[in-house]
Amino acid sequence: MNLDIMVYIGGVTTAIGLAGLIYCILEAKRLKKDKPDPDVARVRLRTLVAVNMGSVAVAFMGLAFVVLGLML
Repeated sequence: MNLDIMVYIGGVTTAIGLAGLIYCILEAKRLKKDKPDPDVARVRLRTLVAVNMGSVAVAFMGLAFVVLGLML
C-alpha cells in the first residue's frame, strides 16, 4: 500500500519537473524572439539555467521514486 503512494508521489513530482522544463523551453523561445540587450539576455539566461537544472533534478527524483516504488 505504501509503495503505491510512493509511485503516485513520484509521478506527480516528475510532472512538476517536466512542467518546469516546458517553462524553460517557452521562456528561451520568448527570449530569442525579444532580442534584448546582451547584458539583459545574460541575466535572464542565468536565471533560466538555474530553473532548468532544478527542473531536471526534480524530474529525476520523481522518476527515482517511481522506479523505487515499482521495484520494492
